[in-house]
Amino acid sequence: MAVKWTNGHSSSILCLNVNKEGLVASGAERGELTIWNEEGINLGQIQLPRADDVTCVVFSPTYPSRLYTSHGETISMLDVRSLKGPVECFRLNEEEINCLSVNETDSVLAAADDSGAIKIMNLENKKVSRSLRRHSNICSSVAFRPQRPQSLVSCGLDMKVMLWNLQKAHPLWTMTLQENEAEGAEQQSAGQFFNPPLAHSLSVAACGNVFGCGGEDGKIRIFRVTGVKFEQELGFKGHTLGVSQVLFLPEVYWLLSGGNDGKVLLWNVSNEVGKQLKSPVKSIHRRKARTPTSTKRDGEPNAMVTKEHAIVLPKLSIEHGEKVNWISYAEIKGFRRVLVADQSSCISVYPLTET
Repeated sequence: MAVKWTNGHSSSILCLNVNKEGLVASGAERGELTIWNEEGINLGQIQLPRADDVTCVVFSPTYPSRLYTSHGETISMLDVRSLKGPVECFRLNEEEINCLSVNETDSVLAAADDSGAIKIMNLENKKVSRSLRRHSNICSSVAFRPQRPQSLVSCGLDMKVMLWNLQKAHPLWTMTLQENEAEGAEQQSAGQFFNPPLAHSLSVAACGNVFGCGGEDGKIRIFRVTGVKFEQELGFKGHTLGVSQVLFLPEVYWLLSGGNDGKVLLWNVSNEVGKQLKSPVKSIHRRKARTPTSTKRDGEPNAMVTKEHAIVLPKLSIEHGEKVNWISYAEIKGFRRVLVADQSSCISVYPLTET
């Protein structure tokens, strides 16, 4: 059974994040932002300027009291020790921001928006250092890679996943998740509803070389970065509807996923990807075929064959019952917990115990 954290919002919660000290930030519709302690007590709440929906909240990796939020086209930086309003506001993006990511040195912030652009802000001089424009549709998720503060991955509703280095304005490697047209046409002619693999969410494992992506087709895809490219190591059906969230836990390689089917699932992909990595780091710590998957480097198409239809069973299945907007992970009083935000105004907290 879930523990419900209530009395923090009056509308649907859209995003969550947890800092190193156990504080939880939640952002909701109409500009609502709330800070909670690990017992679910509301420590403070404010409404951000213009009352735009709060689409993403991210704590600084190095300064636990510093919180970055996105609302509309604006990024606000707040000090959660004194939650009276933004310390600074930045308007870098031309359209609504969907996702923020801060590198582990807290020197650079990435903001992905509806135009498909990713704006890179230098957090020292507070200026845009790069504008990455290769997604042809909404860029839904962006994530810096641990131990590599100049490297990030992104995905979007153009069904593309990209690897970037901040020294270059173009992606190092691009992969298109689109299944072949024949397979889609075959399913449609058979009367089946065919969901294209629009990419909704990304998460990078602690080693920095493995990352997961959740798609509208219900699949979870696991990729491995080698040098300036990445390859798909694994693809499996995770949910009956779109996968709105994926999140690697501090342990290598355990992955949480949340879906539009109302389920939250825990996966162990160690056997599939762990053996192929050298010296992995062992750390305890949205919405909106079989031919080869298409890939390209600097505009040149290539091809690859992967375990696209592997059978992987979840280690834990939580029947949450509502469409999942966001999931986050926390250790509360020594116990592992998954925090879930959905269409309601409360946070659901579940124990995380694999079978």
